[in-house]
Amino acid sequence: MITTVIAVVCVIVGIFLGKVIFAKNTSKQIEEAQQQAQLIVKEGKIEADAYKKERELEAKEKYVQLKSEYDKDVNNRNRKISEGENRIKQKEANIGQKESALEKQVKENQTLKSELENQIEIVNKKKGELEKHQEEHIRRLEKVANLTAEEAKAELVENLKHEAQTQALTLQQEIIEDAKQKASKEARKIIIQSIQRTAAEQTIENTVTVFNLETDEIKGQIIGREGRNIRAIEAATGVDLIVDDTPEAIVLSSFDPLRREIARLSLTRLVADGRIHPARIEEVVDKTRKQLEEQIAEIGERTVMELGIHGLHKELIRIVGKMRFRSSYGQNLLMHSRETANLCGIMAAELGLNPKLAKRAGLLHDIGKVPDEETELSHALLGAKLAEKYGENPAVVNAIGAHHDEMEMQYVISPIVQACDAISGARPGARREMMQQYIQRIKDLENLAQAYNGVEKAYAIQAGRELRVIVEAEKVSDGDSDKLSFEIAQKIQTEMTYPGQIKVTVIREKRAVNVAR
Repeated sequence: MITTVIAVVCVIVGIFLGKVIFAKNTSKQIEEAQQQAQLIVKEGKIEADAYKKERELEAKEKYVQLKSEYDKDVNNRNRKISEGENRIKQKEANIGQKESALEKQVKENQTLKSELENQIEIVNKKKGELEKHQEEHIRRLEKVANLTAEEAKAELVENLKHEAQTQALTLQQEIIEDAKQKASKEARKIIIQSIQRTAAEQTIENTVTVFNLETDEIKGQIIGREGRNIRAIEAATGVDLIVDDTPEAIVLSSFDPLRREIARLSLTRLVADGRIHPARIEEVVDKTRKQLEEQIAEIGERTVMELGIHGLHKELIRIVGKMRFRSSYGQNLLMHSRETANLCGIMAAELGLNPKLAKRAGLLHDIGKVPDEETELSHALLGAKLAEKYGENPAVVNAIGAHHDEMEMQYVISPIVQACDAISGARPGARREMMQQYIQRIKDLENLAQAYNGVEKAYAIQAGRELRVIVEAEKVSDGDSDKLSFEIAQKIQTEMTYPGQIKVTVIREKRAVNVAR
């Protein structure tokens, strides 16, 4: 169709040109024009044929391409169907094998069951014969001793009990006297050994984090060629990586817990990703540092919300969150500050003061321990300076600066903060244990006492310094109370680890209750 149109157009153009030439020129010129017109018509036909062939070739190529794609899709589907059929056949074969094995096992079990029943019958027969012989033997002994078996047993048990109690009390007194003589010398030795042991533990706990690995092969990736990866990690985080012969572990060493946490999280991501090289290390450390900053802000906001403190400056909230990654004498700084804030609120409420203001001062009293920049000021004075900078109440500022007597106390809440800070730090276990470990130790102490017969309730009071055990008067006598107190104290001493000493008090009371109607 397109070819015909082009040819018609060319003919019309040629006729038009011929008429024009005919009108203006001679007959010779008319012939030349007619020849030129015929030439144009031929060229038009040639171009039309070429265009037609080109379109036909494109259509054939498109058809071939679609057909190949369809064939490929069909082959893939057939392959998947055949694989599925093979898997089904394999599963059917496995199920058949398992069924045969199960039937075999059932038959074996039935055989074993019958054998076991026969053996049980034999044992029961022998047991009956033995009981008969034993009864005959007991009757003969009763005739000889003129006592029944129960009477003889009770008399023997009573004699052994009195003898054992006498020997135990004598031995107890001897041990106590000997312990009093050696107490001073042994106490000095224990204190020196404890200082020697716990000094290293304290340093390790506050400066080292162990990063566990799945295999030792990852150590080579972390070190990198000629140590370039480990140098990049140390330069980016400020943490020393110690790679030694310890199996499946790398030690992260730094005085700053925040840096150690950044290094630990960065290493976790790098190992999980598998791409460990200097450029990737810097990228991951930067992302981790930003995410940790966001986490610090979230921790601060959550702490402030839980304590019911409002209107705190964002920078102070961030500093409160940073306390989560700081420790003081082995005690987590955020836990210590929260505990101090709660104690301040309780004490202020009892004294008729503003509990919210006291909580605020208790939470912020140690913010000087997490400065962004090093300074020569003490943490109390630096904390007061920060609180004043971010618009805190003058009473809060004074309480922060005066909680170590470095400023004059000008408000009533200042001595409250100082006292609560001392209470939180002086609690047994506070300076060496996390809160969760302390609570678990208290629970273990109560559970140990409740395991004894006749114990009704057990309460650990005075922050774990005293254990009060309430016993049932019908089951435990006054004499048994002394013995129970001694046994519990000995068991605590041998099975538990605790700071200081624990007083065990056993309480027994008889209640007579009647109701007047």
